Amino acid sequence: MTEKLKILGELTKIRITVFVTLTTVFGYICKAETIDTGIILPVIGILFLACGSAVINHIQERKTDALMERTKNRPLPSGRITLINAVMLAVVLSLIGVTLLMIGAGVIGVALGLLNLVWYNLIYTPLKKRNALAIIPGSLVGAIPPAVGWVAAGGYLLDPQIIILSFFFFIWQIPHFWLLLLALSKDYEKAGFPTLTKLFSTEQLARITFVWIASTAATAVLIPLFGVIKFNAVAGIIFLLGIWLTIKAVFLLKPDINKNNFGTAFREINIFVVLIIILLSIDKLLIYF
Repeated sequence: MTEKLKILGELTKIRITVFVTLTTVFGYICKAETIDTGIILPVIGILFLACGSAVINHIQERKTDALMERTKNRPLPSGRITLINAVMLAVVLSLIGVTLLMIGAGVIGVALGLLNLVWYNLIYTPLKKRNALAIIPGSLVGAIPPAVGWVAAGGYLLDPQIIILSFFFFIWQIPHFWLLLLALSKDYEKAGFPTLTKLFSTEQLARITFVWIASTAATAVLIPLFGVIKFNAVAGIIFLLGIWLTIKAVFLLKPDINKNNFGTAFREINIFVVLIIILLSIDKLLIYF
């Protein structure tokens, strides 16, 4: 049973899918300004659908996974689960997710969830095998889950508040995955993927990465202008965090940069996003309590 659970956790990329689920919770809280029973079905639905999408991704990449040191021991290339069982798991998880989303978030919620699955599995995954810059359109997958939570809480999809929040997650996804792929560039080259290191020098990559990190900080600073935040203190802290992130990333502009420094930038931008989520959630929940 322990081994089966381990396989399930790997196939569903549980750490990533849990974070996706948390951004859906975040979207719900930002609209509802509370945590109530209405959050349960859409959140669980997104979790199941994200897990189903992750299993599909394992199926799609099983051959290239077998070529990379980092991924060769995943359940499919290592033979710990058969292809037919993985397909059945993906179908079951996706169907449960769609059903729960339909009940908890309505037609728009389901449409957004399915758009995310299609965009990730049918657009981004094939595209990244052809173009090293696929992460830019692929980052849309990070913008959709908060919108599902917003809609499930009764929000309008074109509300300015959810547009800026989703745009923030979209912008963040680019340097987040960009930095991750840079750290794994040799593995990706081995599997035949086009890599950023073949397009740009280390210095160029560092400067481009700085621009994306600064853009993430700037987008966060813009959030209060869209009426999302109620407390001025929270807006002030977000402004200071934006300055902190930008200053911390300035080292990427130094001429003696090396690829090991990208790991530091990766940790810092993720810490920044988590802090923004916490601050905005507190801002909403303090009003409720």
